[in-house]
Amino acid sequence: MYHKSSLEVEYLTEQHLVGFENYKYNSVDTSPLSVYIMHPFWNRIVQYCPKWVAPNMLTFSGFLFTVLNFTIFASYDYYLYASSDDKPQYPPIPRWVFALGAFNVFMAYTLDGIDGKQARRTQTSGPLGELFDHGLDSWTTMLITVCMFSVFGRTDHSVSPLRMYFILWSVFINFYLTHWEKYNTGILFLPWGYDLSMVGTIIVFIISSIGGYRTWKFELPGGISMGVMFEVILYVTAIMTSLPVVLWNIYKSYRDKTGKMRTFFDAVRPLLPLTVLFTISTIWVFHSPSNIVEKDPRIVFLTIGTIFSNICCRLIVSQMSNTRCDLLLWILLPIGIAAIFSFVLPSIDLVFTYIVAIVALLAHIHYGTCVVRQMCRHFRIHTFRIKDRSD
Repeated sequence: MYHKSSLEVEYLTEQHLVGFENYKYNSVDTSPLSVYIMHPFWNRIVQYCPKWVAPNMLTFSGFLFTVLNFTIFASYDYYLYASSDDKPQYPPIPRWVFALGAFNVFMAYTLDGIDGKQARRTQTSGPLGELFDHGLDSWTTMLITVCMFSVFGRTDHSVSPLRMYFILWSVFINFYLTHWEKYNTGILFLPWGYDLSMVGTIIVFIISSIGGYRTWKFELPGGISMGVMFEVILYVTAIMTSLPVVLWNIYKSYRDKTGKMRTFFDAVRPLLPLTVLFTISTIWVFHSPSNIVEKDPRIVFLTIGTIFSNICCRLIVSQMSNTRCDLLLWILLPIGIAAIFSFVLPSIDLVFTYIVAIVALLAHIHYGTCVVRQMCRHFRIHTFRIKDRSD
């Protein structure tokens, strides 16, 4: 059993823990791809998983596959020029990297699909598993999306790092809205876009491994490149499918009195920290004197993606424990300081960005670790081991 160390902070209040004790998982999945193809596949695969394997171990292993992908692509294409024909000084990404990328995403997707089924098989379902799963998923949104950027590059037949920044934000917002929806309705309506994006990413990586990055160097009617087409598809699906459905489900929960029935301010409260992050980071990216998003887009994406994940994790904690969401978070302070320093001391803009990235990374890992250990102590369970009957 975990014992509290001197470095730990108890981020969860007594109200949080009581809320977790009363929590019941409630979700709706209507995606045809998920219902008719993926779930039958996962039901078969999970039968081969030994019952002594903890569900959280499957979840964390899947997350590590996405981290591995991000690391490999960063080592071969750190500045995201490898798939750009007008930058010959950056060698193309080897095809085996795309093949490995497809395998890693497939493994991450599969492990993410069977962890809940393993929990039910081993009778270890609980709030920690869901929090662990969705918390890591919030970080994965950045890791996988940035890897996809390497397929198209950042100049010819693609989009600029600044436009990629907004593509990332469309992914972040879609993910966040799903949990904001649950914060108000009490039901997790699983979005269709998740399964489509994971399968689509695997297919794109497989095609890239066969034909190389030049496979995507063609234009559609109207002079639209494939990189731009993917950008358009992401925005259209976000506007046409995600936001309207979320707002409709929240409206129905109030109309039928089936949701949390929060006051208007409490209902929109989780949107404030996300709005603050978007505002600060956009000002920073747009007005950086050294044009930080062009100099090192990967570190910018990593920094913002990590802070987003932390904000999202806190929302997930609130909606699962049925408590008010935190309003302003201290993890927003470093990026706020970075934005200010970019104006005051532009000469160290890039250096300060690395410092903020490290601070955000350490703060997020500390938060996640402390929350998991605190829940394990409270529920008298282990994170990566199924509790023995003798315990």
